[in-house]
Amino acid sequence: MRKAGIDPYIPPRRIKRDEVAEPPRGRMPRRLSFKDRMERKLRTRRGRAVYAQRKIIPEPVFGQIKQARGFRQFLRRGVHAVREEWTLICTVHNLLKLYRATA
Repeated sequence: MRKAGIDPYIPPRRIKRDEVAEPPRGRMPRRLSFKDRMERKLRTRRGRAVYAQRKIIPEPVFGQIKQARGFRQFLRRGVHAVREEWTLICTVHNLLKLYRATA
């Protein structure tokens, strides 16, 4: 992933809200597994800041669509049909947000 210019922050296990681990000190050991490397990376100040951004960017929208719209699965088959269905769901979600903002 480094060759593609991607710096992933993938938690190997669920991170609880109140769980605050001591940030690691020193260089990262070379022989850590990918899982251990990610856990250590996410415990750093920068790692926590980058991981916290997920709450701001796209994740709330998916939660709102699942919860408020009751959308749990696609009803159509095929990539093209699913893309059309997803576009319709997103359009309805955005129109309702606009309506509520102006009402």
